[in-house]
Amino acid sequence: MGRRKIEMKVVKDTGCRQVTFSKRRTGLFKKANELATLCGAEVGVVVFSPGGKPFSFGQPNVDTVADRFLKLESKSSRDKTTTTMSKSKKNSAAAEKLNHQLNERMKEFQDKKKRGEELDKEIMAGGKAVPEFIGDLGFGYLKKMKRTLQGFRKTVKERVGEIEASSTLLMLSKDCRD
Repeated sequence: MGRRKIEMKVVKDTGCRQVTFSKRRTGLFKKANELATLCGAEVGVVVFSPGGKPFSFGQPNVDTVADRFLKLESKSSRDKTTTTMSKSKKNSAAAEKLNHQLNERMKEFQDKKKRGEELDKEIMAGGKAVPEFIGDLGFGYLKKMKRTLQGFRKTVKERVGEIEASSTLLMLSKDCRD
């Protein structure tokens, strides 16, 4: 089937126009980011939606690029640009470090999950994980074990939430770089 050439004219349907704007805006910002990354250029793009809402993209940021374009930038602002670019490199290194840590934690999580499944299978099969006579453990010991397991469960849920949040942040960071 392939792509077909789209005639360049205003899209009449408001819903279609908004969808087209969103898709084209994303593509435009992606291309601007590629230009900035590949060529080391300072890029600024400002777009207003059909509804009048402004969207902007800038590398290192829109204000710096606009000031430079309008020749309002002084020597101190140029120093800020250099600082901003070095911060961008530091942020990239930090993101890589966080990504590495996330991958390690995800691997640990998968290993623990696999171990938990193995223990569940042993319990179901009547293996060594559970004493033959739970009644012999005593009610106090079982209550203490229950509290400990509930605390462990809460900790695991919190950790999973942290991992998911980190994963989301890394994906957003990666999307911003793309």
